Amino acid sequence: MWFLLALGSAIFAALTSILAKIGIEGVGSNLATAIRTMVVVIMAWGMVRKNG
Repeated sequence: MWFLLALGSAIFAALTSILAKIGIEGVGSNLATAIRTMVVVIMAWGMVRKNG
């Protein structure tokens, strides 16, 4: 189980880095940060609810 979580974390970190390098035209940095934060909160909430 931990291996899958670590693998997923590595994949999403790589995707975040790639998308940050490419950039999304027309999306402000504050909006991009808000979207990334919401994804992290949702994933963390899912892990807490599953293990709790």
